[in-house]
Amino acid sequence: MRLYSTLRRRVEQLPPPPGPIRMYVCGPTVYQRIHVGNARPFVVSMWLRRWLRERGYEVTLVENITDVNDKIYDAAPGRSAELARDATQWYREDTDLLGLGRPDVEPLATESVPAIVAAIEELVARGYAYSVDGDVYFRVARSSDYGQLSRQRPDQMTDEEPNPRKEDTRDFALWKATKEGEDTSWDSPWGRGRPGWHIECSVMAKEHLGPAFEIHGGGLDLVFPHHENELAQSRALGHEFARIWMHNGMLRFTGEKMSKSLGNVVSLREAIERWGRETLLLFFLTAHWSKPIDFSEETMEQAAAQVRTFRNAFLEREFERLPGVDIAPLNAALEGDFNTPAALALIHQWRDERRMDLVYTALELFGLASMADEMPAPGDVVNLADKRKAARDRRDFAEADRLRSEIEARGWEIRDIWNGYRLVLIR
Repeated sequence: MRLYSTLRRRVEQLPPPPGPIRMYVCGPTVYQRIHVGNARPFVVSMWLRRWLRERGYEVTLVENITDVNDKIYDAAPGRSAELARDATQWYREDTDLLGLGRPDVEPLATESVPAIVAAIEELVARGYAYSVDGDVYFRVARSSDYGQLSRQRPDQMTDEEPNPRKEDTRDFALWKATKEGEDTSWDSPWGRGRPGWHIECSVMAKEHLGPAFEIHGGGLDLVFPHHENELAQSRALGHEFARIWMHNGMLRFTGEKMSKSLGNVVSLREAIERWGRETLLLFFLTAHWSKPIDFSEETMEQAAAQVRTFRNAFLEREFERLPGVDIAPLNAALEGDFNTPAALALIHQWRDERRMDLVYTALELFGLASMADEMPAPGDVVNLADKRKAARDRRDFAEADRLRSEIEARGWEIRDIWNGYRLVLIR
């Protein structure tokens, strides 16, 4: 199994099964419902865990939730803790709609504050950090390989507003003193405050996976400053940290990166309610995990059309769900940097060859086996279909056509078969 790593700019080999494979993926900062782009690292990591386990690996997936952060304070002054609790629940509810299960561990940053304080104390003792008026900063100049992950020039490497109290403009906050209006804080050797963003993930990863692990994932937008700073402070603590850094490409809204700041977002819940979970998951399959993916009406309609072809194939062709089906060509595609577009092309080929046993087994890997299930139509649609059948039986074809149009307006297609009709959801 080979995966591209941002750190060394090359494809890296995973150890043979059973591994273990320990994965840490940066989850959301919770201050509103997540958008479709936020769901991509979740989907990729859940797919990768599922496939690695199928290949005989022992896999542990940790995906954190950042529930203390400047964005949360800004979104809800004076009630950030309440918002973080609510938004954490929204995140779990919305990602549950994908039907892929949950990560093995989903730690909250607020649960790790004592360990974070201890890590910062150690960095200060080692000379890698210094305190100023209740804040604590990481001393970037002490990190000789700082920048190796992002490959940025020294003059590009600053992630905060200019601060005359810092020794170096590149230095970043490990601990922030409580400011007016901030309602969540903890005691520390430097006074009341709360953790900086980057140290949270370094500590949570170590707590749940140890000082060295195989894979660190997250969006491409996290390479700098977040992951660069994670790597620097973890190495300063003497930890090897992650060996492979997987950065998924960004989701672009009609060619432009989707982001809350640009205001061009579609929430995950909205997308699933409109197009269905199968269409959204198949959409994610169409692009390699490390490349950008364009989200638009057109691309979603294309994904919906593919879902229809699979549903129709399962409706029209009988097959047996046999255990132990040989999907070696699919495994070969995924072993080469988890190439889901190549896997999807192969699944389409099997569909054309009427190998629906292979199609079902492959789709099951990606949480799409439900496309083989005939979805029950709601009662009002069934009632219309019964009336249409009665109209056809009395040869009132004009009324039958009118009822067909009404059924289609409700999102269902009616197909006449020898012993009645079949209703198929249009997506």
